[in-house]
Amino acid sequence: MSAGIRAELSLDARSSCPVARIAADADATTQSVSKIVSPDATTVTEEFTLDGRADVRSEDVEEVFSYGSQRVYRFSRTSDEHCPCESIEAFDTPVLDVTAESGRLELTFHADDVAHLERVVADLDREYDDVTVERLVRSRDDGSAADLVLVDRGELTARQREVLSTAHEMGYFSHPKGANAGEVADALEITTSTFTEHLAASQTKLLTAILEG
Repeated sequence: MSAGIRAELSLDARSSCPVARIAADADATTQSVSKIVSPDATTVTEEFTLDGRADVRSEDVEEVFSYGSQRVYRFSRTSDEHCPCESIEAFDTPVLDVTAESGRLELTFHADDVAHLERVVADLDREYDDVTVERLVRSRDDGSAADLVLVDRGELTARQREVLSTAHEMGYFSHPKGANAGEVADALEITTSTFTEHLAASQTKLLTAILEG
């Protein structure tokens, strides 16, 4: 039975994602975001849906379809303009759903296991601001429907959150590692043993919700 995890993340993407920026400027929420890459892999064309009352002012965005109160818009960008979705897809992980509101992207994807999820999140943490795990759903070994797991970061102390954040930023969870335990501990101005204690406690709290929820 698969140990897969369905992850729902959000991040601040106003400066890195045209869809998030357009949605923020229009004070609206996007839906049905999709994209294609040109045959020569130089251009990416994206489409998204907004409520018809939204005021889209960007000259680079074209309205291509409307139905009821919904409007479908399209724009193109060069393929070297890297975006959060492509950061996730670099791990051979398709992005299942994308919405944007108030400059934030909400992204849904499936991770193979906890280690895979940690690598994706660590990479996003390095590239983008305020990456937040909103919800995680794990596969059940008994074959029944998966149950929703809410990740409550309030369960962590401020110090545990700092330890996790610093470890992610320094590439501690990357493969190969960007930093070892001693280097992260030095950055936090604590001993290596104190770092590993905080890390173990915080990971236990978060992963218990996934593995035993």
